[in-house]
Amino acid sequence: MRDLVIVGAGGFARETAAAVRAVNQVRPTWRLLGFLDDNPALRGVERAGLPVLGGLETLADRPAAAVLVCVGNPRDWSGRQRVVARLGLPPDRYATVLHPGAEVGYGCSIGPGTVLLSGVVLTADVTVGAHVAVMPQAVLTHDCRVDDQVTVASGVRLGGGSVLRHGVYVGAGALIREGVTVGARSQVGMGSVVLRDVPPAQVWVGNPARYLRATALSPDRTTGVIPQLRSRS
Repeated sequence: MRDLVIVGAGGFARETAAAVRAVNQVRPTWRLLGFLDDNPALRGVERAGLPVLGGLETLADRPAAAVLVCVGNPRDWSGRQRVVARLGLPPDRYATVLHPGAEVGYGCSIGPGTVLLSGVVLTADVTVGAHVAVMPQAVLTHDCRVDDQVTVASGVRLGGGSVLRHGVYVGAGALIREGVTVGARSQVGMGSVVLRDVPPAQVWVGNPARYLRATALSPDRTTGVIPQLRSRS
């Protein structure tokens, strides 16, 4: 078994811890040590039965441990990208966790640092990049491509051959038509039905989905630099 730490202590981090425990019930794989979070109020606190071990700087004390970066939310979906850039770790330091209840079909590939939660389905020849979060009951059908740092919320359905570019966030229950591309750093609102390509760095909502506004990513959110990681949930 290999040591594993989860960066972040919010909701997605705790869901990932549950997925790791489910993996270990089938085949002991990970020695889950706890969470890392820069919020000093969380030091020594337990989340989901695991301790918050300290801030990100304490990762240096665990040079052999595998890592999962589990941060980000609909208000700031670029957080995972910034933390990965801050850590600067090689790909082989990152774990890839597939809940035993996820189904991964023939010809699919999954990058390092990616998490598939329970009920996720990848049907055939789906490509999923690094540091991707796929929430419960999402379905990615044949020939879909999901680039690095994407978040696919629960209940999303991707039609065949659709593409999510780098840093996209797709809200819960959204539907993406086959062959459609969602541009880098864009956000699709929950329950939206996307029937045509979404340009980069835009928010689209509704049925059919339409342009709402440009994304509000401030300059520091595109450089990969963050001073601290603090979970709120």
